[in-house]
Amino acid sequence: MGHSLNLITLLATGFGLALLFGYIANYFKIPSLVGYLFAGVIIGPFTPTGYVGDQQLANQLAEIGVVLLMFGVGLHFSISDLDRLKKTALPTAVLNIIIITSLSVFISVYYWGYSIVGALIFGLCLSVSSTVVLVRALEKRDLIETDIGKFSIGWLIVEDLIMILVLLFLPVYYSIFLKPEPQVIDRSFTEILTEPLLTILKIAVFIFLMLIVGKKILPKILKAIVKTNSRELFTLAVMSAALTISFFSAKFFEVSMALGAFFAGMVFKETEFSSRAKLDTLPVRDLFSVLFFISIGMLFNPFTVLTSPYKVLIVAILVIVAKLIITTGLCLVYNYPFKTALIIGCGLAQIGEFSFILASMGLELKLISRNAYNLIIVGAFISIALNPTLFKISTPLIEWFMKKRRYYY
Repeated sequence: MGHSLNLITLLATGFGLALLFGYIANYFKIPSLVGYLFAGVIIGPFTPTGYVGDQQLANQLAEIGVVLLMFGVGLHFSISDLDRLKKTALPTAVLNIIIITSLSVFISVYYWGYSIVGALIFGLCLSVSSTVVLVRALEKRDLIETDIGKFSIGWLIVEDLIMILVLLFLPVYYSIFLKPEPQVIDRSFTEILTEPLLTILKIAVFIFLMLIVGKKILPKILKAIVKTNSRELFTLAVMSAALTISFFSAKFFEVSMALGAFFAGMVFKETEFSSRAKLDTLPVRDLFSVLFFISIGMLFNPFTVLTSPYKVLIVAILVIVAKLIITTGLCLVYNYPFKTALIIGCGLAQIGEFSFILASMGLELKLISRNAYNLIIVGAFISIALNPTLFKISTPLIEWFMKKRRYYY
């Protein structure tokens, strides 16, 4: 009976504590998500509260939140938006990953003694940003449908695609160079590469099906549902499409669930029912995004801060300060105004979902240490908690810059 109540227990304690600490944070003018993170810490395995939430269950619920969030983002995007951003979001995102990863590799190899491969994984984990945190920040400021929002989401999509490729080829590298079992040695290099190359083909097929075939099928299904005049059936159709497409994208096409949900949202965007779909998914999206922050809090080990304080500080500087400066600088290079560049820099100065996936794979393959894994989790916790504060600081900085500009010009 205890096992059957795991879900209810997690939801009751998680939501209850999130409400309590979220209210306290809001009362003291601190972003509510800090309260949600703290709620996760309370029910996590590293604090002596007596109750430890089911981490695996929390992660699955958080994944639903990410899926619904990316579906909502897709509802604001069109194919023309992605085509327009390929000349800006693509090169800036790639350059940002290269620079942050290089800095991380230099520090972790020469000062902490990491292996080159472990340092690369560590650096990649610090270079990519959290979808949930960025989208929440953009939504709160009504920036999703602006150039700032579209550029930022385009940046995230590029990061997601790069991380998917890394996750595909990392086991291949491990099989070739680090696990010389007889069955692996007997296979040719071409045979080893077949699986990831086939996966890339699957991704291309999925995108083709969603953008070409999906645009013809989904609108017809929605029109049939709308004719029933049933509100719950329409909501069910939207939720089913978001979750089913994202699930099958991961199961059969090896596309991340978040990216699959994004393309599903883009298909809905082309229909006449996109506005209604946005409204129907908003409350559920907000609810599940709270579970995402709770799940991050459950991963946080406060003792890492005590055992490796200077490493934690360096990781925080890399993720928050270095990413903010580099992202802002890259946007300025591509002729974005200072205000736009700084807002984008603030939004991307954190790490999240794909960092955890890659770090977990690296730990499982013994390519990174437990300490490196903990540093990534702590870096995510600190950067997510401080991200709203960056936006607050950016406002007076932008005002100061604009005054100086008027003074000189």
